[in-house]
Amino acid sequence: MRAAYVRGPSQVEIKNVESPRPENGELLISMKACGVCGSDLEKIYGQYSQPSMRLGHEPAGVVSKAGAGIKEFEEGDRVFVHHHVPCYSCHYCVHGNETMCLKYAETNLSPCGLAEEFLVPEWNVSHGGVIKLPDHVSFEEASMIEPLACCIRAWKKAKHLEGDSVAILGAGPTGMMHVMLAKTFGMGDIFCLDINEFRLKFASRLGVTSTIHSADRDAARKILSRTQERGVDVAIVSTGNLSAITQAVDSVRKGGTVVLFGVPTKDAKLSLDISKVYSKEITITPTYAASENDTRGAFEMIKDGKVDVKQLITHRFCLPDSAKALEYAHQGNDAMKIVITNSD
Repeated sequence: MRAAYVRGPSQVEIKNVESPRPENGELLISMKACGVCGSDLEKIYGQYSQPSMRLGHEPAGVVSKAGAGIKEFEEGDRVFVHHHVPCYSCHYCVHGNETMCLKYAETNLSPCGLAEEFLVPEWNVSHGGVIKLPDHVSFEEASMIEPLACCIRAWKKAKHLEGDSVAILGAGPTGMMHVMLAKTFGMGDIFCLDINEFRLKFASRLGVTSTIHSADRDAARKILSRTQERGVDVAIVSTGNLSAITQAVDSVRKGGTVVLFGVPTKDAKLSLDISKVYSKEITITPTYAASENDTRGAFEMIKDGKVDVKQLITHRFCLPDSAKALEYAHQGNDAMKIVITNSD
């Protein structure tokens, strides 16, 4: 079977490897759709800050074989698979930091989600990491459960009330998911900032209050003028560009929250005026990945039509063209969400 691997800096190759065989409690999944994520791009074109170099963690597909002892799933089931599942009993988990759990990092899809077939470990299967899909949820929609779940986890960390304002710095696919969630949660003014004109126009079509070019020196001033000189209640940094963090601090109100969502490069350093953070009593909170509890919430929102993720897909590539897909996503000139498919 074919699977995508990071061969080296800026290099992806498709290898022919032996298809894994499920043992007791494991599932073998035939991948049908897998989204391209910013962390995938960082692994290939940057210096990823996390140890894993596996590509493809937004997969959906069909159960092609179930290992012994599996009762809940059978061959032919349409499923979404979450690549990491925590233990829910360690010190991190009981404090609500499930994505810091050591077990979370150990549970991986093999060889990866960006493969014709991949193996789901017994732990993931038995601890809620696999979700059956109803017929009306497509594989492409299901491939966006995981990134939406990450966004949901971020919103759980942001203090907000209905009618509050939000600035989303970075108008990529997850930035647009943050826009959709902001609308679902009843937020008022929604500001989107980016350097990519295509993405700013895309955000405008979603009905945001205002789009602002990130290089605009008056960006923070424009946000203040639209928020009674307070600033936004929440600023979500949905980009790895560190300058956006400073911009978020300048744009958020006193007592507001800045959420660090975008993937930074390893060892990234930032010079930040901490006196401003202190005097404005700003909460800065990072958010990393999602637990399968978050994916359940994302699945329900997609299933019930509360968030229409289909409209984010602008490009589709087949698995053998994964290198092209990832390069296209890296350039990002006229792309939003890119999905890699594996058709029979």
